Amino acid sequence: MLDFLSAIFAIIFNLSTLDAAVRLSTPLLLAALAGLFSERSGIFDIGLEGKMLAAAFAAGAAAGVTGSAWLGLAAGVVISIALALVHGFASITARGNQIVSGVAINFFAAGLTVLLGQAWFHQGGRTPQLGPGARFGEVDLPGADVLKDVPVIGDIYNHLVSGHNILVYAAFLAVPFSWWVLYRTRFGLRLRAVGENPAAVDTAGISVAWLRYRAVICTGILCGLAGTYLSIAQSAGFNRDMTAGRGFIALAALIFAKWKPVPAMFACLLFGMLDAVAIRLQGQAIPGVGVVPVQFFQALPYILTVILLAGFIGKAIPPKAGGVAYVKERT
Repeated sequence: MLDFLSAIFAIIFNLSTLDAAVRLSTPLLLAALAGLFSERSGIFDIGLEGKMLAAAFAAGAAAGVTGSAWLGLAAGVVISIALALVHGFASITARGNQIVSGVAINFFAAGLTVLLGQAWFHQGGRTPQLGPGARFGEVDLPGADVLKDVPVIGDIYNHLVSGHNILVYAAFLAVPFSWWVLYRTRFGLRLRAVGENPAAVDTAGISVAWLRYRAVICTGILCGLAGTYLSIAQSAGFNRDMTAGRGFIALAALIFAKWKPVPAMFACLLFGMLDAVAIRLQGQAIPGVGVVPVQFFQALPYILTVILLAGFIGKAIPPKAGGVAYVKERT
């Protein structure tokens, strides 16, 4: 057992595992920040999964047809914003049930991506394999060659900091940017206020609906980036149901972080690390137990989600007006 535990620690603190954790946490982080903007404004959105899936398909299809990763990114973001606006219309203008709207988007995206994928490409719902120009490749940061022979620092800079694609850097730069927007701008102040007390915001002469629509658009942009990352950065094309529940894990990370951007980043890194360790542990034999089935390690991120939400995060209080449609009082 000690040999197995030491092997686990060796895997966890291996640079390759840490590098994989950063890559695997990127779509979770983007989706969590997407949910942060929406839910801070009072619009609960469990449709993150559907928007990510639709964006992944749109990006993979557009990049495959045009051969351009940037056009794939644009297609993914546009489709995600369109679905976000549908959710916004149902939740804000029509004052419908926000949970039902989010579930509908998830089912719609799951079915339509497979249907269109089969109709257009005849590959069982997949898009064609993408070439190098249609994907976002790795970016070598300045000084990587100079520092590669420096002990410890060179290894960390080359294997952990440098060598990721541009969407990974965009995801982690979005964390301080989101913090600045939420806590240091007039828009962020109003956004947080409308999620707590929309009547007070309305009394101040500010449009509650327009604020919430802008928050929903921000959600669409970030979900579009997350879905695009999955299909044309992390992978070389779209596969059916390739989000694999990441939208729901991102929501769990957001609750775990109590709707704050920096803690959300660490929560997503935690889930990404567990996923990376689970991949490395597949096929490892435990003394006295034998080889653990692959399915157990695949289920570990979801098991951790349940455990953390069950009692390790303390009291997580959502925005007071979250999930409640605002009806303007008539005078």
